Amino acid sequence: MLSRGPALWLCLVLLLTEAAGEDGRQTWWDRAAVPMAKKVGKDLKERVKAVTDLSKKYWDYFSCQVWSKHRDEKKTASKSLGWLSPLLGQQYIDILASWYCKFKDCCDRDDCRIINNITGLERDLSTRLHGQHLAQKVVLKSVRGFLSVPQPEKPLVLSFNGWSGTGKNFVTRMLADQLYRDGLESECVQVFISMLHFPHLKYVDVYKEKLIKQVSDTVQRCGQALFVFDEAEKLPPDLLETLKPILDHYDTIKEVDYRRAIFIFLSNFGGNTINEVVLSWLKAGRSREAITMEDLEPHIQEILKSTDSNFGHNQLVKENLIDFFVPFLPLEYHHVKLCARDAFMGRDLEYTEEMLDKVAKMMMYVPKEEKLFSAQGCKSISQRINFFLP
Repeated sequence: MLSRGPALWLCLVLLLTEAAGEDGRQTWWDRAAVPMAKKVGKDLKERVKAVTDLSKKYWDYFSCQVWSKHRDEKKTASKSLGWLSPLLGQQYIDILASWYCKFKDCCDRDDCRIINNITGLERDLSTRLHGQHLAQKVVLKSVRGFLSVPQPEKPLVLSFNGWSGTGKNFVTRMLADQLYRDGLESECVQVFISMLHFPHLKYVDVYKEKLIKQVSDTVQRCGQALFVFDEAEKLPPDLLETLKPILDHYDTIKEVDYRRAIFIFLSNFGGNTINEVVLSWLKAGRSREAITMEDLEPHIQEILKSTDSNFGHNQLVKENLIDFFVPFLPLEYHHVKLCARDAFMGRDLEYTEEMLDKVAKMMMYVPKEEKLFSAQGCKSISQRINFFLP
C-alpha cells in the first residue's frame, strides 16, 4: 500500500495533470517506464476523477462521513453512497479525505445534517435577493450572531413582514439551503402553513397538542432545528400563545432544550404600512436604499398596535420574544427585471433586454396614479417567461 505522504502527493499531481490527458497529449503515467507506476497512476486517476465528479452537496456529505471524527459512521456512509464504495478502496478514502480537508473545513460537529454556510448565505442575499437591503442586513447579522454564540439564552425568533412576492419565502429557502445539507427537505426543518395545517378554530386544542409534540420531537432529533410559520397573521391566537414558553428564556422545558432552534414567522401583516413609508420616501426624492431600520421603527410599532391581525396582539409580541421584525419593501420595475433575468438564467435560457422589459410590463403596478410597485412582487415571474419559450 502507498504511504500517506507519497499518496497525497500523487493525488495532487494527478489532479493538476488532468487537462493534459483531455487534449490528446500523454501524461506522465502514460510515458512511465515502470509498469507498476503506470498501473497505479491509471487506477488512482480513475478514483480521483470519480470523487471530483461528485456534486459539492454530496461530497460534503461524503467528507463528513469519512472524516476521522466520524470513523464509526463509515458503515452508514457506505449504505448511503453504496455505488461509490466498491470504486474506492479504504486506503483511497483515507487519502482523499485528508486531501479534501486541506482545502475545505470538514464536518467538525456531531450532526452533519447542519452545514451553517454563512458565506453562502451572505452571497445569496447579496446577489439573488433584489430590492431588500434591510432584509439582507438584518437576516445576515441576526443569524450569524445567533450561530456564533455557543449557548444562546433563547431561540432566535424572526418575523418577516411585507407584501406577497417581495421575497419572504425566498429568503426562508435561502436560510434552509445554507444552514442545512438537505435544505427545506431536511428533517431538521418544519414548515407550517396556517390555512393548511390549522384551518379550523374548533380543533385548536388538537392543533396545540400536535404542534408542541412536533416541535419537541424535532428539537430532540435535531438541536438546531428551523421552524417556519407561513401566513402567521392567520394563526389561531391560542396556538401562538402555546409557543410562548418555547420562545422564552428557559434552559429547558420538560427536559427539552429549545435554545438553539430558529423560528421564522412569515406575514403580509404590515405590508401596506411599509409600502406607504417607501412611497412617501420616493415622493420626497430620496433613495429607497437610504431607508434605515431606525426610519421604520416608529411605523413597526404602529403595525404592532394595529387591531387588524391576531399576530400583533399575542404574548410573543407583547413580551418582546420576537427578536427582529424584518421589513420587506415593495418591488419596483427594475427589481422585477432583475427577477426575470434570474429566472431566464436559472433555466439556461437566452434573453435580451427587450424580453426582460416585456416580462416586467406584464405585471400590475400600484398605486393607481404612480404605478411604482409591482402588486405581485416577483411571485409569478417564472410563469411569465414561459411565453418566450419556443
